[in-house]
Amino acid sequence: MVELTIKKRHAIKKGQLSSLVLKLEENIGDEAKLYSSKMIEIAETASKFNIYLIDKKPLVIEKDDWAFPTLRGAIARPFKGRRIAVDMGAIPYVINGADVMRPGIVSVSDDVKANKPALVVDESHDKPLAVVIPLYDAPELRALEKGKAAKNLHYVGDELWNLEL
Repeated sequence: MVELTIKKRHAIKKGQLSSLVLKLEENIGDEAKLYSSKMIEIAETASKFNIYLIDKKPLVIEKDDWAFPTLRGAIARPFKGRRIAVDMGAIPYVINGADVMRPGIVSVSDDVKANKPALVVDESHDKPLAVVIPLYDAPELRALEKGKAAKNLHYVGDELWNLEL
């Protein structure tokens, strides 16, 4: 596995902060307040998304038109929405980077939207396992019988999870 390295990091400007907060609010609603702090930095890396360090911890990722908590962010500052729960049989695959397939899904929260990030959690403990991009909205995911349901973006054990500062 390639190790993620930070090239540069610097405090974000007020304009960037308001943009980040708006994007977070679109995805997790009022719980975006959980991710506010006096010390928010952006880390420049070679990864496919921007990484925001809140109190020196990588708690938020941003890509194009959305921002969402990382797995560490979801664990450190839990929020309720955007969840796809998977059964115990799917867990080993999801935490190794596999996309989420419909047979492994147990439940989907109503606020899950196609092409917007969601959190994959295990069915029994509600522990975050991955950040995914669902291919369908919640009602369509529930109606789906087989096939790929969500693309895995960030999972336990990947380079962002193992990022040390």
